[in-house]
Parts: sequence; structure tokens; C-alpha cells
Amino acid sequence: MINGKVDPSCRSFVKDVKRIIIKVGTAVVSRGDGRLALGRLGYLCEQIKDLNSSGYEVILVTSGAVGVGRQKLRYRKLVHSSFADLQKPQMELEGKACASVGQSGLMALYDVLFNQLDITSSLLLVTDNDFHNENFREQLVGTVNSLLASKVVPVFNENDAVSTRCAPYEDSSGIFWDNDSLAALLAKELKADLLFLLSDVDGLYSGPPSDPNSKLIHTYIKEIHQGEITFGDKSRLGRGGMTAKVNAAKWAASEGTPVVITSGFKHDNILKVLQGECIGTLFHPDASSHVTSKKYDARELAVAARQCSRKLQGLSTQDRRDILLDIADALEKNEKLILNENKADVSTAIDAGYDKALISRLTLKHEKILSLANSIRTLADIEEPIGHILAKTEIADGLISEKKSCPLGVLLIIFESRPDALVQIASLAIRSGNGLLLKGGKEAMRSNAILHKVITEAIPDTVGGKLIGLVTSREDIPELLKLDDVIDLVIPRGSNKLISSVKQNTNIHVLGHADGICHVYVDKAANMAMAKHIVVDSKTDYPAACNAMETLLVHEHLLKTGDFLDIVLELKNKGVSLYGGPRASVELDIPEAQSFHHEYNSMACTIEIVKDVNSAIEHIHCHGSSHTDCIVTDDRETAETFLLHVDSAAVFHNASTRFCDGARFGLGAEVGISTSRIHARGPVGVEGLLTSRWVLKGNGQVVDGDKGVFYTHKQLI
Repeated sequence: MINGKVDPSCRSFVKDVKRIIIKVGTAVVSRGDGRLALGRLGYLCEQIKDLNSSGYEVILVTSGAVGVGRQKLRYRKLVHSSFADLQKPQMELEGKACASVGQSGLMALYDVLFNQLDITSSLLLVTDNDFHNENFREQLVGTVNSLLASKVVPVFNENDAVSTRCAPYEDSSGIFWDNDSLAALLAKELKADLLFLLSDVDGLYSGPPSDPNSKLIHTYIKEIHQGEITFGDKSRLGRGGMTAKVNAAKWAASEGTPVVITSGFKHDNILKVLQGECIGTLFHPDASSHVTSKKYDARELAVAARQCSRKLQGLSTQDRRDILLDIADALEKNEKLILNENKADVSTAIDAGYDKALISRLTLKHEKILSLANSIRTLADIEEPIGHILAKTEIADGLISEKKSCPLGVLLIIFESRPDALVQIASLAIRSGNGLLLKGGKEAMRSNAILHKVITEAIPDTVGGKLIGLVTSREDIPELLKLDDVIDLVIPRGSNKLISSVKQNTNIHVLGHADGICHVYVDKAANMAMAKHIVVDSKTDYPAACNAMETLLVHEHLLKTGDFLDIVLELKNKGVSLYGGPRASVELDIPEAQSFHHEYNSMACTIEIVKDVNSAIEHIHCHGSSHTDCIVTDDRETAETFLLHVDSAAVFHNASTRFCDGARFGLGAEVGISTSRIHARGPVGVEGLLTSRWVLKGNGQVVDGDKGVFYTHKQLI
């Protein structure tokens, strides 16, 4: 017991198991040609015989009726077909007819096998609709209890012959939707102590079972393994496959019944599990609370990241560069896997009703993976940032001091919705020699998990995968924020609410920006064709980005000009919703904005009319977020006034605000954009993740009250 809970990793709980449900799938009961695997069924029945004799109550849920019926009907059709009939295209046999013919044949086979072992069996055919009836469920429980008391083995199967459920079966709108979920439902209704889901592989693996690098997962932990594993094709004959089994197992475990997914091809796996052996993959109600607490001890994660970072710093420049190149290659190699997991996150987010801006930030595509890999290669090729001599001074004769760049230590990055941020941040941490803890948003859980797996597997054992820790539970954040002795910098990337919350709850230095309220000011001396191009790009290129234009300021002189109205019309044609300040809303007949201090993150923006460049500057200081602001003008003096006086992290002249980006600035990638005035500001690349230290080299000098020391303080660099 662990804190009053069962420790599932030792499987000692099996000693108290009495009522068992065994689900055998189509891939187990059938051979490759679709015919029944009589040998495997015989061994299964022998195990059930041994269990029955040992006092266990055994319930069997079986697939295979459709396969049996299909073989019978194909034979019947062949017998009654002429040679000419066989030359015609053959229609696929109707599934419900196959099920109707096959159910009696499958049950007859079980009856024969069990009779040879002195076991009595009974058939119970059920449909999804049956379970809507509470009286049916009560009657079902009573019947099964009566059969078990008489040592009879109840054999369940979905009555596909009359089921109203239609293909495809991927939805989960019903009470159950395949025999795996039926077995899980029966485990709850019949209060089973353990559910076996028999498969054609040994259990759930971290990757394809055929891959020698894949490892069998002995205990499934949702917080660790969700999004980390991949599923192959479904059963060749049945509806499900491993995906269906895992979904059923997770549900049953959440309802209180432990589940073991194991091979039905091995003759005694069920008996071995009940003897306490670590066979197959266990899903246990207490698994998450026990293993997660051990896996994600916040201090241990931070300390491990620091230890690995020191190993990383000890590598040669080329070795650190090679790690990044290996990560870039791994991203491209695993693109299909990454995109599949991301599609699952996007689908879940859409079903949950998340807004379009978040969906846009969440979505990964081929072009994004390619861009990320290339940005990592660019980062690998930059000049070595660690140990760079920033200053060198002769303190006294033979006494030289050097100020050198060095890693900050351990970084904690908390980010929302953008899984590509994980890749950028991880590559920057490696290039700068820092340890890293990552906490992504729940909406990107699967994407983050697979990206973390791909990246850490590319890190050599000489450094260790714990260099980059992935935190999956929001409950861990408060504890992490207390670790100011082992975490050196927190970078929150997300909403104003997130960043404000982090700043209020930690003594660790925080780097980041709250809002991205970016402005474009079109001056009266602007080239209007250029202005149109810049304004449209700033707003529509990627409206969900923090560097997208949110407010368009326009010199009043341009109000009635056709060129300005052409910009307004082009924004509308692009699908941008326009809101106005007090003056613009009247002049342009558009809805008034509720606030100038608003980040749309979508195809919408605010327009306001200002008197001149000084009014524009005043507006930006009053309502902006010190992120990125731009002036469009051909008047150099006006431009210099704007660039000098606008107090933002990035100020542009005649260029789209979308250029405020680490990759576009040549940083390779960015860990975020900072509007802070301490440490780093603007796009934060490698340099923003470094600090400095002093190295002093002498030949025996001592202070001793500074006697005999002649200070030169000569600057050598």
C-alpha cells in the first residue's frame, strides 16, 4: 500500500481477485486466412477450466462470429455458383447475415471444447440498446450471478445480426461500440475484479511492437503515456485493434476495474498474471496517483535537469552541435507520427469548442515541421555562445580577469497551445547549455508528449534525456514556482492571466510579455501602396500571432483620401472585422471598439484617427503593450521621432510587425518575446538565455591589504 492506495506496479492485488472477465478478440480467435484458430481456442478453454476449478468466477466475451459466418456463406455461395458466376466481380457479404450464421457456429465450437473439459457454458447475445433499460441490466446481473453460482461460464457477444449500430464504429456515441467496450461495460455492471483484453501482441508498447527500440509498458499511466504511444492498424477482421482496447481499458480502470492487455497467443498468460507475474500492460485505478507522484517530483526534475545541463556544458562545441542536428533529423523522420498526434489534439480541441485562434496556434503541418527542423540547423551553425569572452582586463601584472558567457542554469517554460514552441525552446536550451522544464497546455498534450519523446531520444546518454523534463499536470506548477534555489528563470508564454499569475506566485525571475497589442501608424508622408502592403500583412499573415497588428493608427490628413479607404476596403475583402476608436467609428461608420487595450488574436482589428506622429506615440504609450510598433512614412525625421520615442521592445520603420520573430531576426529560434526591461528584451534567442561569470588567472598574487600590488586595469578586449 502507498498512502492508503494499492501499488499497482507490484501487482499484489491479484491475490484478492475472484470474478474475472476475459475478452478474446477476432485477431486471437482467427488465423491469417480468416478461419478459426482451433489450437488457440483450445488453450484458452483449458485456462478457463483451470480457473473454474480454482474457484474463480469466469465470464467470457468473444468476437469471431462474423468471421465464422463469412467462411460458411462463402463456401455456400461457391457450391451454388456456376463457372460464369465466378468470373463476375464478387460482392462483399453482408455483415449482419454473416453474424447471424456465425453466432451459432462459434457457440457450437465453444460448447464442444468446454464439454470436453467438463465445463458448461451459456450464450448471452446483447445489443447496445439493451443497456438503456435499467430492468434489463438488473435481470442481466441476476442471470449471470445465477450461472456463476452453478459454475457455468457465461459467453457474451454483441448481437451484430440485429444491432442498429452502423459502420464506421469509431464514434463513441453509444453505451458500447465493440466487444472491447462491451467487456469494459460488463466489468462495471457485473462488478468484476479484473478484466483481461487478449490481443495478438504482448501488451501496449511505446512504439510499433516490431521496432526493437519499442518497450513494453508494464503499467499504463495516463499522464506519462497518453500522447507518447502510437497505434498501428486495427484488427484485420474485427472493428478495433489496440486503440479500441486501450480506450476500453482506460474507461474500465476509471470505473474501478483493473485491466490487463496481454497476448492471447501464449498458452498460460492469464494464469501467470493471476500468480502475480508482470505480464502484459496493466491499467489500474490507482496507477496515476502512485506512479505520477514518483515520476514528477518537482525538485527531482529540476535537480536532474541541472545535473544533465552540466554534462551538456562539458561537451565539445561539435558534440553540442551534433545533438541539435540529430534532433532536426528526428523531427523530419517522425513527421507522420507527430502530425497524427497533433491531429488528435486539434480534433479534441474543436470538439471542446475552442476558438479559431487557439486552433490555429495548436495546428502543426508539414511546412511547420520542415521550418522547425531548418531553424534548429540554423541554430546549430551559429557561433559557439558558451564561454565567449565578453571582456578581458589586466588587473595587475600577471593577473588577468575574463568575463565569459555562461548558461543561466535551469529554465522553466510554461506555455499554452503552441506545440512548436516546445521544439524552439528545447533547441535553444540545448544550444545555450541550459537544463529545461516544460509545461504545455492540456489542449496540446499529445503533441507535446510526442515532440518531447522525439527530442529526448535524440539526446545521447552522455548527457541524459532528463536534461528536458516535461511536466503534464497543472497541479505541479505551484510547487515548481517555489523552487527558486534550483530554477533560475521562468518564461511564461500565453495569456495575460497566465503571466500575471506566474509573476504573483514566484520569487524566480520572470521573463515574458503579457499582451501583444501591436500598432501600425500610417503617417501623412507614407507611400500608400507600401502602407497597404504592410498593414494587410501585419494583420492577415498570421492573426493569432503575438506580433500581428491589433490597432491601425492613421494620420487625420489621410482620412478622406482614396488610398486610405482602399486600405480599409482591402482589410474587409480579406475578411478582417473592423472596429473603431471614438473618432474612426464615426468617420468610417464601423462599430466602436470596447477597449483600445485589446488583443484580438483573430481576423479583427481597431482603427483610430490621430492628429500626428506625437499623438500616435502618446496613443501607443497609453494603450499598447510595449511589444512591437511600426511607422510607415517617407519622412525620415518623422520616422526617427517615432523610433526614438516609442518605448517598445521592437520598433519598425516601413516593415511589417510580423518580422518581430527570433527566426526572422536570425536568432535561429526564440524562447519567447520579452517586454521586460531587465535582462533580455524583444525576441529572446540564445543570448537571452546566457549570463556571465568572471574567470581570474594569476601566478600566486594575494591581496594582503593590497601591499605590493600595482593595479593596471588595462582593457585587453
